[in-house]
Amino acid sequence: MSENLDLVRSIYADWERGNFGSAPWAHPKIQFVIVGGPDPGYWTGIAGMSDGWHRFLGAWEALRVAADDYRELDPGRVLVLIHRSGHGRRSGLGVEQLGSKAADLFHIDSGMVTRLVHYWDRDRALADLGLKDG
Repeated sequence: MSENLDLVRSIYADWERGNFGSAPWAHPKIQFVIVGGPDPGYWTGIAGMSDGWHRFLGAWEALRVAADDYRELDPGRVLVLIHRSGHGRRSGLGVEQLGSKAADLFHIDSGMVTRLVHYWDRDRALADLGLKDG
């Protein structure tokens, strides 16, 4: 297993426990992108990523993520196919009703995540990357 895959698995180990608050893995000038969903956006830097994550997480009650599959696309990119659970803080709708299968694309250089793209919809991520599910 590569160092990049190990890094991403360690990030998900924290996230699966609901720990989204620590980011020693993030490059100081990280680009954070949310593609699709109810609140898409683009942020830069650790403070920007933190703002974007808090905005995203703040819309949900008891949000949990779990990795379904890890794919090392090339030496600098790891795709994680995920599913989410939880419900909207205001609407009460379950994330399953809005689409629970998502994906995260990590761009990694020298052991640091330089870009993190969260795709609200897994199929869009796979299409953008020219990949198939499974």
